[in-house]
Amino acid sequence: MNVSRFQKQRHLGVAPEPKPRKGLRKGVYVVPSLFTAMNILCGFFSLMTTMSGFSLLERGAIAEATTRFDHAAIAIGIAFLFDSLDGRIARMTRSTTEIGIQLDSLADVVSFGMAPAILAYAWSYGTVFKGWENASQLAWFLTFMYVICGGFRLARFNVQATRPRPLSEGTAKVDKKSFVGLPIPVAGCLIAAIVHFSPTPIKYAPQRVVILAVAMMVLMAFLSLLMVSTIRFTSFKSVGAGRRLSARTVLFFIALFGLILLFSQWVLLTLAVGYVVHGLLSRGLSPVFRLFSESSR
Repeated sequence: MNVSRFQKQRHLGVAPEPKPRKGLRKGVYVVPSLFTAMNILCGFFSLMTTMSGFSLLERGAIAEATTRFDHAAIAIGIAFLFDSLDGRIARMTRSTTEIGIQLDSLADVVSFGMAPAILAYAWSYGTVFKGWENASQLAWFLTFMYVICGGFRLARFNVQATRPRPLSEGTAKVDKKSFVGLPIPVAGCLIAAIVHFSPTPIKYAPQRVVILAVAMMVLMAFLSLLMVSTIRFTSFKSVGAGRRLSARTVLFFIALFGLILLFSQWVLLTLAVGYVVHGLLSRGLSPVFRLFSESSR
């Protein structure tokens, strides 16, 4: 005679274990998707605000256009916050799904691909080189290349995440401690941090307008190359990944949050530039460290 687990616990005088609620379990899977949806909303808001600022700039409303560009840049930064939280929450609650991974990639294309590219075009070289046929075409091309390289970066990451072994000889392995190629959220946030640091359109800069516009075009090309490169950048996924955060980690994030509130322009730009430079230096200095370790054996 089969006796159920509930009957055994009742016979022994032990309180039966509560059954997990199916609705609550399903709700756990929805939470990361809500953060991803907020990521897309921020990217969409940035796009609409950038186009509004570009229209105002054409009508000569420089002050209002400057405010719109600044808001568009801030929206990309907020999108980065949601993008960081959705994956972390999914891993903590063990609610990672295939559709969630794909949706997150699509959100990144909008928030850190399209939105920063259009923002960079409208804020800088798109208005400076208006009327210069060759320069204007080059500006369109570089903007498009940034978006397509970002999309390729996301597609490569998804493939490597599902098939971590090398697909062919020479393909870099994926490890949880680092990203292969510059992550598109960082590239988008670097552009947004530059605009937030000086939201006044480059066209109305006091001097060296053309030089600044060309520098922005070079930066777009450089970020595009970094995204499709094999340079490894630290992922920081292990920071705060445990169930209990250390006091130092909590204090660090509190201090960082306070600094961003007080000095957002300087702090955000420093963080974005520092991350990119860190990856480049680690790639450049890795042969030196390898040679030193081999010689010390």
